[in-house]
Parts: sequence; structure tokens; C-alpha cells
Amino acid sequence: MYVVVLDPGEDAVAELTAFARDRSLGASQVTAVGAFSEAVVGWFDRQAKDYRPIPVEEQCEVLSLIGDVAVADDGPTPHLHAVVGLSDGSTRGGHLLSGRVWPTLEVVVRDSPAELAKTHRPDIGLALIDLG
Repeated sequence: MYVVVLDPGEDAVAELTAFARDRSLGASQVTAVGAFSEAVVGWFDRQAKDYRPIPVEEQCEVLSLIGDVAVADDGPTPHLHAVVGLSDGSTRGGHLLSGRVWPTLEVVVRDSPAELAKTHRPDIGLALIDLG
């Protein structure tokens, strides 16, 4: 198990990707709490085979951040989903595309000796875990 504490201004997705690759993680579970000064979550558009960005352009609480790390063509890659809380109590959520940390993001990464591999599925437009 690893604990990763991100600092103000860091991008959560970039930092967690670098962390996973530096440690050659192959099958990990990720959870986190904290806050972002701004974020972009995404909703997957099946027709376009791509994420539609949903910008969150204000300070927000990370109410839930969950995901995994599996090995894709370019190395260990986090797949993260987040729900963030806004100042009026409403929420936004989806695939985490970016999140600028402020003041902190406390991340727990539970690694496994197994290796999960992702294979790009052109019919879907995503790399998905392939169990063989």
C-alpha cells in the first residue's frame, strides 16, 4: 500500500500516472479525498467514442475519487472517476480528465502482485481491461 499526498497546483491525473509508471504498478486500486481549485470530468459519448469534457471552474471538494491502475500500451495507466462537491452543494462527476489540487489530495494506492492489461477496443473507442 502507498499513500500519495499531492500539493497545491499539481495535476492529479498527471501525478498519479507518473507515480504508477515510476513504480511499475500493474494492478492497483486507487481511492482519494481532498480538493481541487478546478477540474475537468468527462462523460463518455458512445457515438463519438470520446469523452465530453465537463469543466468545473471553481474550488470543489473531492467527495469521492476511485479507480484502478492497469497496464496499457504506453505503460501503467490510472482509470479514475470522481465526484466533486460545489459551493452550492451540487455535484459533478465522471471520468477524471484533470484536477488541479488545492490545498491537498490524499491518495491511497493498494497494489497487487497481479498484472491487469488493457487492450484498445476500436469498436468501443477505449482501452479496456482484458482478462485473457
